[in-house]
Amino acid sequence: MGGKTVTEQILSYIESHLDKELTLEKIAKELSYSKFYLSRQFKRNTGVTLHKYIQGRRLAEAAEKLVKTRKPIMEIAFEAGYSSQQAFTKAFCHEFMCTPQKYRKDRAITQIQNKTCMKRKGRSESNLYQFMKGRAAA
Repeated sequence: MGGKTVTEQILSYIESHLDKELTLEKIAKELSYSKFYLSRQFKRNTGVTLHKYIQGRRLAEAAEKLVKTRKPIMEIAFEAGYSSQQAFTKAFCHEFMCTPQKYRKDRAITQIQNKTCMKRKGRSESNLYQFMKGRAAA
């Protein structure tokens, strides 16, 4: 994988396979490392276990889907690799300190408030985006 560290290779593999079944054994086999070496390197360089990282990434993706889509929570739970809404809700609450339902509701309200505030100030979302993009380029 040309010059990438083991951890960078792992992260790259996870990102491109996040929607598939990911196990330590499978990742180790795909990247041609022992699962023990891979696990130690990842934990040493990130501070979290591979399992926790994958779980966190999937929950972050699920949180984004909760806000940006109208998919049922159960469907999002399945896409995140959970076999029940109860297991998903428990993991989600541990990560985000609220239920998926509350997260969706609170973020939807926040988005509406942000849009309203921007309209009052005379900026549309696209104008604000262009403004921030221009500042980042400067």
